Amino acid sequence: MPAHSFAVGQRVELVPGRLDGNVPRGTYTVQRQLPNDGADREYRVRSVQDGHERVVRESQLRAGAARIFG
Repeated sequence: MPAHSFAVGQRVELVPGRLDGNVPRGTYTVQRQLPNDGADREYRVRSVQDGHERVVRESQLRAGAARIFG
């Protein structure tokens, strides 16, 4: 079983596909890595904008931009 690519607490960008309905794009924080037997790992993520949580596939996620503090 392949390992998850994203860690709990990591910021990611959700990029839904054409068939994903009204799933909003944007920045999310990984809340949990979910077990499954498929090749596409799943995660529970929370929106940074509105706090809404959803389950998404790894193929819908991209590494979030690094935050620069200054």
